[in-house]
Amino acid sequence: MPKPGRPGARNPGKKKGPLKGTGGHVRKALEGRGPTPKAEDRAWHPAGKRKAAEERYAAAGGKGRPGVRAVGNPNRKSPKAADDTETVTGRNSVLEALRAKIPATAMYIAQRVEMDDRVKEMLSMATNRGIPVLEVTRPELDRMAGFDGVHQGVALKVPPYSYAHPQDLLEQIIDRGEVPLLVALDGVTDPRNLGAIIRSTGAFGGQGLIIPQRRSASVNSAAWKTSAGAAARIPVALAANLTATLKEFKKQGVFVLGLDGDGDVSLPSLELADRPVLIVVGSEGKGLSRLVTETCDQVVSIPITAATESLNAGIAASVALYQVSTLRAAG
Repeated sequence: MPKPGRPGARNPGKKKGPLKGTGGHVRKALEGRGPTPKAEDRAWHPAGKRKAAEERYAAAGGKGRPGVRAVGNPNRKSPKAADDTETVTGRNSVLEALRAKIPATAMYIAQRVEMDDRVKEMLSMATNRGIPVLEVTRPELDRMAGFDGVHQGVALKVPPYSYAHPQDLLEQIIDRGEVPLLVALDGVTDPRNLGAIIRSTGAFGGQGLIIPQRRSASVNSAAWKTSAGAAARIPVALAANLTATLKEFKKQGVFVLGLDGDGDVSLPSLELADRPVLIVVGSEGKGLSRLVTETCDQVVSIPITAATESLNAGIAASVALYQVSTLRAAG
């Protein structure tokens, strides 16, 4: 009996005359079956079945993924909704947002959360306003709060912050018969500093903040959290051009004071506190920009010891606001 040869191999020793071609069978056998198809392209694979189900669901006019509830993972967002909401975390922040009637879309509460008076008030307000209250696990709230967020077992989904116009902000303060005390930020890019300054502004009688559209922190979830809810009460205005806005305020009788370590006036010697005032705070690293410095009526310094190089923007704003409010109260 002849010995069986290797499949697809020929024995040249037995060649007798011309042979018919194989039609490329040998070449195809050597090439193999090609790259492995993706899981979603294999009809028998679970991913392929899921893809087919989604295609049928979409063809029938449905939206989203069938069988998946948004409550299961509140941190997962569709591409369109990625920037549509902010997450406010922490009991004070959530409570203040609800009290201010921010149009929240959902409230999240941790399983087995400690029910203190604040949580009870939150639940009552959310229920009365028809805001969905969803119970989730603490790991899910951790993801919603972010790496360094502290949620205290509660979170609230709110729409993007609605900024005021600087001129409208000033007119509203004057119409109420109040003496303007405002803060403007020049190059402050840390939202936690922004949140701290919002909180200090509310604590010391200020009526609002002004931030530039470019190179500035925005009122996001981190600012909400740091403000401890003050972002729901203290308006923040957005200026297309900060220098132009400062000049316009000066025309309307507002004195612009810049905070800088090399200022020509010491804060305790400030004589303009009883007048309409706008305090401009620069970044901790670069300070005030040249154009803003030139626009200020006075550049004020805060006395500190030689061992301390500078103050954090949030702390500097707090000290200046406290000094102005103290001088106003004494006057």
